Amino acid sequence: MSWTMNRCFVTLAILFLWRVEEMSEACSCSPAHPQQAFCNSDVVIRAKVVGTEEVDSGNDIYGNPIKRIKYDIKQMKMFKGPNQEVDAVYTAPTSAMCGVTLETSGRNEYLITGKLENDGTVHVTLCDFMEQWEDLSATQKKNLVQRYETGCDCKITRCTSVPCMITSPTECLWTDWIIEKLVNGEQAKHFACIKRSDDSCAWYRGAAAPKRDFLDIEDP
Repeated sequence: MSWTMNRCFVTLAILFLWRVEEMSEACSCSPAHPQQAFCNSDVVIRAKVVGTEEVDSGNDIYGNPIKRIKYDIKQMKMFKGPNQEVDAVYTAPTSAMCGVTLETSGRNEYLITGKLENDGTVHVTLCDFMEQWEDLSATQKKNLVQRYETGCDCKITRCTSVPCMITSPTECLWTDWIIEKLVNGEQAKHFACIKRSDDSCAWYRGAAAPKRDFLDIEDP
């Protein structure tokens, strides 16, 4: 093999490895129903973002500094979280590392879900449920107060292709993607998966308490 061919081979190998590394660093996560996001999160708040800065967050295993984006927030309401006001959330510096980009003028209010770290800070990623407050449906806003929490013992199973089915009476089948080709479809906007008196789970439309046991669908 000639020197030129060797050089081309090495170059291609480097490009391939670089591409594999780039892909391995890409952010990847499955969409979650708002109720799943609520139940799986340590913190769920309504807040305005009023400032941002890049900060150091310790070092990695090689001694290199870990950068984080700190968003200063004004908490409007806490739906779930510690018994203290959250004044900042932290995220990775790039979307490839699941970092979140938020508008910092303070004009927009967000629903923010995230994880509470051991040091008391709140960390958010693209895999968390993050929406502008005005884009949430009225039912979603009401469900944040009580309804989602009552269904945290239920499991929401996302249907991505047919056939799909549940394997347990404590599951609710989430079909927005199949029916509407949307993640934020009717079930995400208007339904919660709640536990009934026989410990099975079913979709419930609306935010008020069901009028009858074993009621699967009820208009608001």
